[in-house]
Amino acid sequence: MLRLILVLLFLILFFIISIPVLFVEWLIGKKHRYAADISQLRIVQGAFKIILFLCGTRITVIGEEHIPKDTAVLYVGNHRSDFDTVITYSRCPGLTGYVAKDSIEKVPVLSLWMKRLYCLFLNRDNIKEGLKTILTGIDQIKNGISMCIFPEGTRGKEGDETNLLPFKEGSLKMAEKTGCPIIPMALTGTADILENHFPLIRSAHVTLQYGEPIYPKELSREEQKRLGSYTQAKILAMLNQSKLPQS
Repeated sequence: MLRLILVLLFLILFFIISIPVLFVEWLIGKKHRYAADISQLRIVQGAFKIILFLCGTRITVIGEEHIPKDTAVLYVGNHRSDFDTVITYSRCPGLTGYVAKDSIEKVPVLSLWMKRLYCLFLNRDNIKEGLKTILTGIDQIKNGISMCIFPEGTRGKEGDETNLLPFKEGSLKMAEKTGCPIIPMALTGTADILENHFPLIRSAHVTLQYGEPIYPKELSREEQKRLGSYTQAKILAMLNQSKLPQS
């Protein structure tokens, strides 16, 4: 219970302080957009790292060398916890927007931070609006901003991490249309922070593994047609590997 209280107090304090901070960042962005973008990225990453510290979360990161440093990418991961975003975003080396459900857009201050950080809000019930969101993501990647999406569409709740929901093929269009590298991410242990014993927050060991980049244009035509399931298979292989006894 103490961890939950500490996290809630920190979030309240952060959102109060962030109101004038956002205004200052807005002023900076008028003349120095990139400087403001990077500053806002590092502020949120710092806040996320504090949250993970308060939660007692220990993170093992594998394969971070697979992330290209000179081009925008599409991060694709399995989804078991709200902390998946906190953990992965805290590791992003450059500007990265996340695709989130549109209901979050209604949350004051939080949605403003997300918009500043190039996050997009996806309406899953409106195909036309959903397409607009994906097209915006394509434009952002072309402009050098990485994107991140969890193609299961919602958090998986049954079984262990290897029990993945089907990846929605449309969510990989951002990579298909831009040719940017796909960075598969395999997350294990994230639900142990909160979801497995909600509302309590408990210390947990989490593993975040980055797979080798997938270049859509280098795949066969058949693999390109089922890019979602192809990427899912890569992530599933990493998840299964993480379950094997370590020698």
